[in-house]
Amino acid sequence: MAKECIVTGKKVRFGNTVSHANNKRRRRWDPNLQWKRIWIPSQNRYVRVRISAHGLRTLMKLGESALLGPGK
Repeated sequence: MAKECIVTGKKVRFGNTVSHANNKRRRRWDPNLQWKRIWIPSQNRYVRVRISAHGLRTLMKLGESALLGPGK
């Protein structure tokens, strides 16, 4: 499974670590993804999702509409 949040769309970012001597080496930034069980009242069931910490805050604020999205 890809490291991507289903609410915010955050995913792995790539770049360089640059030392004081200006040596560059590749590195990656992973999103803060957590596995959560979310109750969906409209479907009357739990859904297990991989969501970022920021996405979880958004989900708690906006409700299940943030999880399902406009086209889902």
